[in-house]
Amino acid sequence: MKQTLDPDLLRTFVTITEGGSFRDAASKIGRSQSATSMQIQKLEQILGESLFTRERPAVRLTKKGEALLIYARRILQLQDEAVSNLVGTAPNDTLHFGIPDDYARGLLPTILTRFAQEHPLIEVTITCAPSATLEKMVEENTLEAAIVSRSAKAETCRFLKKEAVVWVASPNHAVGRRAVVPLAVFQADCMIRKNAIAALAAEGRDFRVAFSSPNLAALIAVVDSGLAIAAMPLSSVPPELTVLKEREGFPPLPSIDLFLTRGRIEEQPAVDAFADCLGEIEWS
Repeated sequence: MKQTLDPDLLRTFVTITEGGSFRDAASKIGRSQSATSMQIQKLEQILGESLFTRERPAVRLTKKGEALLIYARRILQLQDEAVSNLVGTAPNDTLHFGIPDDYARGLLPTILTRFAQEHPLIEVTITCAPSATLEKMVEENTLEAAIVSRSAKAETCRFLKKEAVVWVASPNHAVGRRAVVPLAVFQADCMIRKNAIAALAAEGRDFRVAFSSPNLAALIAVVDSGLAIAAMPLSSVPPELTVLKEREGFPPLPSIDLFLTRGRIEEQPAVDAFADCLGEIEWS
């Protein structure tokens, strides 16, 4: 009779591997430490070899354990996909959501990777636009949900995170040392633009708006060319730019609250799944 690998045992094994200890894994999976050890012993009996070397303070995988980890993650991912797509949300569901362009670069990789892992058959359509535009589109049911950086109805929205905002410049140009600082800014109604201008004015720094665009990629190109400095979300700063500090004459900027706003239609399984996914993300 062929041996099988119980997904419950594999999940315990992966949890121990990721946490580095039996005690932490036991707490996460809701079992006693002795029950957790018994699950691993059962796996080891099936495979005929030890999976961990019991070293302190953390356990380490044996070669057989390293090999099993690759298969365990693939098995559990496939199982999670099957449950996600065959129980609850229909495979042919679609999700139409929006996000401001200045946050898309920093947030979308985390959001979409997580959502695709949990709901791979949901078709996703993304609209990038200013927060005010996105909120209006949600109210008009053009979009089902949106991540916005401000909201007139913040009390009815779901708070997601505080996003730090920083000054950035090209490390190859001393544009920040000019007597009159050239700025690259977002569109006129952008909070980051308003806060940046107000902060420099309060410091008595001379500046001028040299470039303006609602598109983050355009601002990054301008800054990278050494033509201006800009204020942008920390999560969206590309590696080729450097963050300017207060000691360099650039005052700290207020963080931005990000919210999830959604339409008033109650039966929206894809939107429910998206909201749950955002709630599970541990934002840095």
